[in-house]
Amino acid sequence: MSPFNDFRVGYVVKRYPRYSETFVVREILAHERAGLDIEIFSLRPCNDGHFQDLIARVRGRVNYLYFPSEGSMPEALSSSTILASHLWSAIRQAAEFLPNVWSALDEARDEKARDIYQALALAVEIQRKNIAHLHAPFASDCCTIARLAARFAGITYSFTARAKDIFHRSVRSDDLRRKLRDAAGVATISNYHLNYLRQTYGPLAKHVMHVYNGLDLNEFLYRSPEDRPPVVLAVGRLVEKKGFADLVDACVLLAQRGRDFQCRIVGAGSGRAELQARIDQHDLGDRVELVGPLPQNEVARLMHSSAVLAMPCIVAEDGDADGLPNVIQEALALGTPVVTTDVTGIPEVVRHEQTGLQVPQRDPTALAEALDRLLIDADLRVSLAERARQLIDSEFNIHRNTERRRAMFRAAVHGCHTMQEVG
Repeated sequence: MSPFNDFRVGYVVKRYPRYSETFVVREILAHERAGLDIEIFSLRPCNDGHFQDLIARVRGRVNYLYFPSEGSMPEALSSSTILASHLWSAIRQAAEFLPNVWSALDEARDEKARDIYQALALAVEIQRKNIAHLHAPFASDCCTIARLAARFAGITYSFTARAKDIFHRSVRSDDLRRKLRDAAGVATISNYHLNYLRQTYGPLAKHVMHVYNGLDLNEFLYRSPEDRPPVVLAVGRLVEKKGFADLVDACVLLAQRGRDFQCRIVGAGSGRAELQARIDQHDLGDRVELVGPLPQNEVARLMHSSAVLAMPCIVAEDGDADGLPNVIQEALALGTPVVTTDVTGIPEVVRHEQTGLQVPQRDPTALAEALDRLLIDADLRVSLAERARQLIDSEFNIHRNTERRRAMFRAAVHGCHTMQEVG
């Protein structure tokens, strides 16, 4: 018998499925394997042209938040405003299911009309589907709507605060304070994030707990990097915070040294044209390739045939930064050494000269030097990889880490609000 027969959890996400958010899918899959019944609620339709094969293994139903009587999303909802008639209709219809709606609307007075609309739709679905708790894997729009819907429906909610939810200059501190105040549970993905939240938000963040994203290590088989071709791999969205422009510049320096190597950058994003122009400018087309997005199994195959993963992350001009890129954990689990920077929580997994190499942000010279070391020194690759795999096994096991999240859900549903009781 499942230990979770007494409640169901709704995951509220902005878009589902999303190619770049495999960590959310892994989290859901781990919950389902443990017997937790998950229902997925997506605020927007999927707009990706590529999908990870993990998606097919999720059993939970995906619901797109159109109001039940509409049949399809009103045209106004796809813009920045929603018609008053749509909103009033949504309130009246929700009130038929949820008598608390009228009094709870006071909590929504500072929110956008479209968010209130979708929160009302979600609250009705909560009632219909017997959802006991909502969880938002981010503290952004999906958490805004989870918070309102939980209030309308009279249930609890929790969320995970990730890097963009905390450090980006668009973050509204008053909004995050309100979410921290009202949530029955909050997780964040590194000790760096946890310390920042507690220093910035004081007692409101006292109940936040640190839970790393995790991997099912049975699916990430370790292979020694001793005998690898001179390939530098990079994986991620082609955006400023990934630091791939610095990687291209480091490749220029490696080429000038006469180093025999190939660099493959996997991913898609708004920065592709700029990166390609940089590659062309330095006549690196025979060495550096923008591969485009690939499914997880293809990325793993490339990692097993690469000498090093380069993740030269930076804090972008708008404050956006990676928290702890999941691709780093994946590479270390597979036995591929990593060169990265000291951005946010990354040093918690890539410990310099122990489980990987760190270089300063925006320093192509230091990056080239670290890459060169790993391209030519097989013994260094092996020693770093062995220690890194041990760390991943002890700290990033998805079954142990998602059990802590389930304990948070269980505590919320059963009215226990102190994290000491969550374990």
